[in-house]
Amino acid sequence: MARKNKKTVVSAIRLERYAAEGKSIAHLEDGKTLFVEGAVPGDVVEVMIMKNKKSYAEGRAMKIVTPSEDRVIPFCNHFGVCGGCKWQMLPYDKQLEYKQIQVTDQLTRIGHVALPPIETIVGSDLQREYRNKLEFTFSELSYLTREEIEAAGDGEIKRKPALGFHAPGMFDKVVDIQTCYLQAEPTNKIKNLLRKIALENNLPFYDHRKQEGWLRNVIIRVATSGEVMVNLIVKEDRPELKMMLDILLKEVPEITSLHYTINPKMNDTIYDLKVVTYHGKGYIEEYLEDFRFKISPKSFFQTNTKQGEKLYQITRDFAGLTGKEVVYDLYCGTGSIGIFLSKGAKKIIGIEAVPDAIEDAKLNASWNGLEHCQFYAGDVSDIATDAFFEEHGRPDVIITDPPRAGMHEKLIQTLLRIKAPRVVYVSCNPATQARDLALLDEMYKVVRLQPVDMFPHTHHIENVALLELK
Repeated sequence: MARKNKKTVVSAIRLERYAAEGKSIAHLEDGKTLFVEGAVPGDVVEVMIMKNKKSYAEGRAMKIVTPSEDRVIPFCNHFGVCGGCKWQMLPYDKQLEYKQIQVTDQLTRIGHVALPPIETIVGSDLQREYRNKLEFTFSELSYLTREEIEAAGDGEIKRKPALGFHAPGMFDKVVDIQTCYLQAEPTNKIKNLLRKIALENNLPFYDHRKQEGWLRNVIIRVATSGEVMVNLIVKEDRPELKMMLDILLKEVPEITSLHYTINPKMNDTIYDLKVVTYHGKGYIEEYLEDFRFKISPKSFFQTNTKQGEKLYQITRDFAGLTGKEVVYDLYCGTGSIGIFLSKGAKKIIGIEAVPDAIEDAKLNASWNGLEHCQFYAGDVSDIATDAFFEEHGRPDVIITDPPRAGMHEKLIQTLLRIKAPRVVYVSCNPATQARDLALLDEMYKVVRLQPVDMFPHTHHIENVALLELK
């Protein structure tokens, strides 16, 4: 090891295998395990040690000394700068291999429960343009790469306004994105046109540090139905707003639903703000198989529509419905999973904490003529009580799709008391899923496990588990 900038640096070490969450593993000379971010197995790297504990260390790759033979050339010019799509340098089959390892490792290392063989991960047919929603940020301060700073030398660096994604770990600087491959056109056409209009008319981009400026964000949704929604978020109403919206409609006729939102707050959330419809019917339509869903500007929906369909098909298969079952859809969002399973169920009961999402769920059920789907707003761990189950019917199957933090322990205790014959646990975080499976092990055995890749070129992974009473 060497000392560099008062931090310990490992000059050249080979990364041996994949760990999880985008980190790889090497071993130091004393045998201590080193977790490294910013590189892949097979790389020989220079590592800055950021944390050094008794039994392990954590570091960040500062330089690739010798690249892994598995590496490929990233297809995006912004790779390594914007913070998204961190695995573009890996072929997709290798990404899937590492995600399979991540699920296996976390379920066995954290869960410590009996597991069936983990089924082969389901990959995404689309590895580019798979998202149906993106949010871009306007910023008065563009992010500068190390090369741009070094090129300026001792001269003054003038930052240009930017429209793109926040640089990793920076709330006030944004990477100016020209072409993003995450979402289909006309996304880039819309984004680049907005930047052009703003620069040509000297419209002030937002300064996130000073809380000054006008243009804040733009949210673009592109549905598989072909409909396109745009929501432009600004700090205050100004005459230039109408000008920008009119140009958008003229230059991008693909836009079917155009909105704007006035946000004078310090944060970027819009869920407590009024969204104004400027053009169109105020929503777009999305489909999962033959089910129709209303997507409004504040709607929650699976970000990868086509892969979400596969995820729900697996969930439906695991549920094993015969038409006689009462199904509880916990953390139901806008009701998409419950509605997707509805044809095989006697009754669907959905529970979700966000009232707006429940209103969308009720509307979506109505759109699809599903009178046997009922939705209730409130915290799952508070609503899903014994009394609630007695009133609405005891569940034959429970679908639970919690946030990354996993299920509340209070809900787990309720599930152990209710003893539904089957529980299908859809997880976006196998680590917290493993913890919850251990807590449920008192009454339930894990029967099937199916990883699903929803987000190519990232380390994120979904996993579906089927549990049955012992």
